[in-house]
Amino acid sequence: MQVSTNNLAHLAQQLRQERKRQGLTRTQAAGICNVSESFIRDAESEPSRCSWGLLLQLIGGLGLRIDVAGWSAEPSSVVANSGTAP
Repeated sequence: MQVSTNNLAHLAQQLRQERKRQGLTRTQAAGICNVSESFIRDAESEPSRCSWGLLLQLIGGLGLRIDVAGWSAEPSSVVANSGTAP
């Protein structure tokens, strides 16, 4: 999925679907991802209002990853994860 400001609603939907697929309540996901339950609610409804750092924390906590491509100085993708070293 390519993320842009035009499809953040789709990102929100995907995050909600993944949390539910894993059988997690918002409270459980918040505990696992070390974010607040209100952040989970915001990320699943209006991610444009959320901190990029906390979104990455949520994404990594759910076992997902984001690949960033197109760096002019580096041809390979950069992987953003939950803050752990590869």
